[in-house]
Amino acid sequence: MSFDELPAIIQGGLGVGVSNWRLARSVSSHGQLGVVSGTALDQVLVRRLQDGDPGGHMRLALDHFPFPEMARRVWETYYVAGGKDAKRAYAVAPLPTKDGPREFRELCVVANFAEVFLARQGHEHAVGVNFMEKLQTPHLPSIYGAMLGGVDFVLMGAGIPMKIPGVLDRFARNEAATYPLHVVGATPEDDTLMSFHPREFFDGPLPTLKRPRFLAIVSSSTLAATMAKKANGKVDGFIIEGPTAGGHNAPPRGQLQLTETGEPIYGDRDQVDLAKFRALGLPFWLAGGHDSSDALRDAREQGAQGIQVGTAFAFCEESAMREDCKRTVIDEVLAGTGKVFTDPVASPTGFPFKVASVGGTISEKEVYDSRPRVCDLGYLREAYRGADGRIGFRCASEPTHAYVAKGGDAVDSVDRKCICNALLAAIGQPQVRGSYVEPGIVTAGDGLATIGQFLAPGATAYSAADVLAYLLGETPGAV
Repeated sequence: MSFDELPAIIQGGLGVGVSNWRLARSVSSHGQLGVVSGTALDQVLVRRLQDGDPGGHMRLALDHFPFPEMARRVWETYYVAGGKDAKRAYAVAPLPTKDGPREFRELCVVANFAEVFLARQGHEHAVGVNFMEKLQTPHLPSIYGAMLGGVDFVLMGAGIPMKIPGVLDRFARNEAATYPLHVVGATPEDDTLMSFHPREFFDGPLPTLKRPRFLAIVSSSTLAATMAKKANGKVDGFIIEGPTAGGHNAPPRGQLQLTETGEPIYGDRDQVDLAKFRALGLPFWLAGGHDSSDALRDAREQGAQGIQVGTAFAFCEESAMREDCKRTVIDEVLAGTGKVFTDPVASPTGFPFKVASVGGTISEKEVYDSRPRVCDLGYLREAYRGADGRIGFRCASEPTHAYVAKGGDAVDSVDRKCICNALLAAIGQPQVRGSYVEPGIVTAGDGLATIGQFLAPGATAYSAADVLAYLLGETPGAV
């Protein structure tokens, strides 16, 4: 494939469900690469169904799922006609483990199929899906589900996805694939390989699948070179994501140092050598703060295929972020008071996590302090080897006594936030615990301060098409 056939703009995979099928479809329908977030899609699906499937979109997708009995099980288990009472708790999907349970894996397959299927409707352009490497337990069924939906690109960062290209190769042939689960304390004799066997998992003949292109999200040329040479399949390109991007950031290289306000300090060792990327001969995109037509032009002049943009799309009309959060953030940006804090301890993964200051969310200390520590979704849990040799799971955001009982260090639990529950709350799917309703969290990159440039004069909202037009230099934009 020539570079000219690749998109100039990739829409970032945002949060849990923020970059939903509507946003991805809008971006792709304009000829750029729309990307759905694959993070916790099983949970997003079951909560949409319990909300009564507004618009009937999940019903449409499930009606096209190639294995009707599996789709029927999901529908009958979770669909609530008219939607659940707002005061009632959501039924949650099963917690993920190394190779199951089966219901969890079915939900991963169906949910990823549905999101990609819907994103592909009404146009003939490419659609991508974004996954976090550190969130490993859903990888195999989620990727297979996205491929059933016809996904064109798989993007993955927040870790070292060396084994994903080989998974794509095997699934394209409907063969069984494995993926190594990182287990703290595991010995060479321990079985840490997760597996997914399409021919054993499904009843009936399997459809022909295409192999999606794989783009690794990296922060260094060293990692890119290693992946290009040693990955177990073809790497089709790289997204170079700097510490200004939203969500999880790569930790600074060397000893961690903090600013006076408590943010990680990035230095010369964290700068990317684009000459080394050009030498790899693979297409690459620049991400993090590249949100203008000038930035797109500069990226191309430096040899990049284009740019990946996340924050600008997170607050557009088509994103699934709660409207009150969008409105608050846009108002604060226009007033010059919008802030983003790179929190070194918020995420239980240990990666720095960017948090926008939004009232009523756990970015406020009093809101965080008032939340009972609960880990009932488990996506960011750490796998560890127990004394009996079995694989267990722990989370630095769960109750501290439970974390310590599983071998965790109490120090690592200080100020950790339950990002899983908070990100679902940020898209209007908050869990209800008696009279307590989970607060949200909003993540955004340093480019948050410039989102006003996508608003037309006098406007208070903007669309994905407005963002694309501005990035491509087709409108004057600006406030």
